[in-house]
Amino acid sequence: MGGAGSSSAGLRGGRRGVVQKFGGTSVADPDAIRRLIDIARAARARDGRGPVIVVSAMSQVTDALLAVTEEAGASRAESALAQVEHLRRRHLETAQALLGDHAGPDAPAALAALAAQINQQFEELVAVVKTLAVLREVSARTRDVIAAMGELLSSRIVAAALVYAGLPGEWVDARRAIVTDGNHTRAMPLMPETTAALRTAVLPLVDADRIPVLGGFVGATVEGHTTTLGRGGSDYSGAVVGAGLGAAEIQIWTDVDGMLTGDPRVVPASRLVPRLSFGEAAELAYFGAKVLHPSTIFPAMERNIPVRILNSRKPDGGGTLITAEAAADGDPLTAMAAKSGLTVVDITSSRMLMAYGFLRKVFEVFERFETSVDVVTTSEVSVSVTVDDRRHLEGIVDALSEFASVSSEPGMALLCAVGDRLRAEPGTGARVIRVLEEVPLRMISQAASRRNITVILREADLPHAMHRLHEEFFT
Repeated sequence: MGGAGSSSAGLRGGRRGVVQKFGGTSVADPDAIRRLIDIARAARARDGRGPVIVVSAMSQVTDALLAVTEEAGASRAESALAQVEHLRRRHLETAQALLGDHAGPDAPAALAALAAQINQQFEELVAVVKTLAVLREVSARTRDVIAAMGELLSSRIVAAALVYAGLPGEWVDARRAIVTDGNHTRAMPLMPETTAALRTAVLPLVDADRIPVLGGFVGATVEGHTTTLGRGGSDYSGAVVGAGLGAAEIQIWTDVDGMLTGDPRVVPASRLVPRLSFGEAAELAYFGAKVLHPSTIFPAMERNIPVRILNSRKPDGGGTLITAEAAADGDPLTAMAAKSGLTVVDITSSRMLMAYGFLRKVFEVFERFETSVDVVTTSEVSVSVTVDDRRHLEGIVDALSEFASVSSEPGMALLCAVGDRLRAEPGTGARVIRVLEEVPLRMISQAASRRNITVILREADLPHAMHRLHEEFFT
């Protein structure tokens, strides 16, 4: 059941059905899960089958589980176990509200079965916490085992709630469906193995007119060790499932109307972008648009599967549709994204002039410290880069100082204006810079794709710059 470019058959011989990914706020409480059920029911009525559902952990649960991990690793068992019991109560109360508060012949048995599953998982967590408190050491593999529990729990609850609501939901252990490498806490799906696993664990359920429900963010190595895809990985999981199943559409259900022209917390006049291209979406996600994880687009892009961003609180809205081609007409720019908390690192050396190999040495340092860079500019004797991860900055500066003069400047921000039409209308880039002429710009960059103009400026100047840019192009 492959997508474009695959020789395998799709769902029942063609690309049909949707994969619906619901974020943490869309499964946050019983009311949110009831909305999810209504959305799934509508999709099933429309398509005649499915959908396949991928869910995040309930909102704030992953953060709480990571806090439990830190407390246990620091031998603060009492505090860790208290947090575990709080999480247990929250999940059991959610189950009770969904399966136990209404009369029904199957409610007591269904609730008892679900409660037993939830309690079993929490007993496993209690055992891990007690072990960590003794060992006082947390491996990346153990961290994944704990972090994965949020999605495993939420997916069980959603599957049971679907069944109780009269829909044929069926829980699927995501560790049987998503096969990853062994890079714990930041694992990458192995697509050939994952596609095969999905066709074994999920596709037969779809063909039997069931609604498979699995947790995002979670996978397992070929050897069966639990892994996670890193923060924001649930959206990525949804795209991987959609690509592996050759879905007609991948839907990302969240708590906003779709991709907006700007950050509404900074620019209240930001408006919905009804359609954009894969390339535009990838640029916006990478450069700070919170509604979409940067990795989400690529599995869909490779299989040419449309992605739609929708608001689970307003299911009748059109959302944002992301396809291979942008809208045929529209504004010169599609949207803008921003990212704060950056540090600019300047590397200067006269030995760089007319010398090959200098840039290789510079970037080998960042590779050694596993630190990625966002923006790069160069001149004859200097290189400037931005980083948003300061954990290894001191070591990076020391290593670079062995062959260059190095300085760093924190408190910087990135503002990126994105639009496919930039390639056809080169004057738009000049307009962007002219609009920001009264703002001190630290760096200016345009990617090879020529679909974005990116500037680096002080964090304090970012709100004003965003307002000016939005007034010029979107108001």
